[in-house]
Amino acid sequence: MSRAPRSSTGRRGWGSAEDGCSILHVDMDAFFASVELARRPQLRGLPVIVGGATRGVVLAATYEARAFGVHAAMPMSVALRQCPQAIVVAPDHHAYHEVSVGVMQLLGDVTALVEQVSVDEAFLDVAGARRRLGPPTVIAAQIRRRVREQFGITCSVGIGSTKFVAKLASGHAKPDGVLLVPRTATVDFLRSLPVGALWGVGERTEAALARSGIRTVAELADSDVAVVQQAVGRVAGAHLFDLSWGRDPRPVVPHRAEKSVGAEETFAVDVADLAVVQEKARDLADRCAVRLRTRGLVTRTVSVKVRTSDFRTLTRSRTLQTPTDVGRELYLAARELIAGVDLGGLPVRLIGVRADGLSAVAETIRQPTLEEAAGEPVRGRREAEHAMDLVRGRFGGSAIHAGTTQVGGVASGSTTTFVPADLS
Repeated sequence: MSRAPRSSTGRRGWGSAEDGCSILHVDMDAFFASVELARRPQLRGLPVIVGGATRGVVLAATYEARAFGVHAAMPMSVALRQCPQAIVVAPDHHAYHEVSVGVMQLLGDVTALVEQVSVDEAFLDVAGARRRLGPPTVIAAQIRRRVREQFGITCSVGIGSTKFVAKLASGHAKPDGVLLVPRTATVDFLRSLPVGALWGVGERTEAALARSGIRTVAELADSDVAVVQQAVGRVAGAHLFDLSWGRDPRPVVPHRAEKSVGAEETFAVDVADLAVVQEKARDLADRCAVRLRTRGLVTRTVSVKVRTSDFRTLTRSRTLQTPTDVGRELYLAARELIAGVDLGGLPVRLIGVRADGLSAVAETIRQPTLEEAAGEPVRGRREAEHAMDLVRGRFGGSAIHAGTTQVGGVASGSTTTFVPADLS
């Protein structure tokens, strides 16, 4: 089941009034877990958790596991205590990416107005597709059928007059359902919800509103806007007041700009050897670089996240001299950042690398670095990494990976290590 707050009036007495409802929110059901079940049909009907075997967090869980209280972002140790019979499956992000790309292409066949908001959800504006494909409920049924037939997974679709209402509707429709909220029923639908259902209301905002006696959307809508603004701030208060009345002018914007890409990993056991941490950072930097190149982006800022054994999280970042999509350049920056982190003598539990300040390669002016000016083979490294991308695309992400050479016991430069594969 979805963890979103539910409306007690959903689905009753609204008929099929679809006028003015051209916004769809398509959300894959338990996406990572569903992809794994499509690959392993024998696990259907069983409680399955996707994530690290013991020390990581839950990335996704089937609805059979969710019935025991398991949910995404929960520590795996807690999840297994609540559902000890669960089957834990290690994540395969390459497979999830492939399915995500396929689903988004499928949605693009419906309309050019597709706004992908995460790996497993997107908004569509189907106003221009109605004459060709039919009313929104028919389009939603076609999408769900094609997703099931082509990828073996299910999705839920919310239909409304605004993005906000469509997203709420998809949460009510889960799993594997459709919910239409007619324009004329929008306010009644919203008034039946707790205030925490509003877009942007987290625990702190919810608590601030509660101190002003506002616990439901109806109470918020019936309040003076000045009272709401006094509770949560002028801009946020005005925005939430508009949402409580179903007002959300934000259009569906295709090709949403990506702000950052990152990768992180929790070690099986806490690691005290800094060289091992840095080697993992090299792998994570390569993964970030692959995502940058896949999207035609370069990064200007590299950040690292280090979590020590006492669960203290430290972050550091630096701005590069010139934007890049080369894994080795990301790694060298990350290695220096890690070396500068004061771990307090504690071993490392988790390491992460992130690329920020992204821009399109075609729109970015690159100034030569000192390495390039001195004749270092940066261009050759970039071409080598692009060639590795082609191999990964054909044979999978584990078919090839970058390695390091040891010079005087210190990792230096970058080589290529092949995992045995038939490249014919």
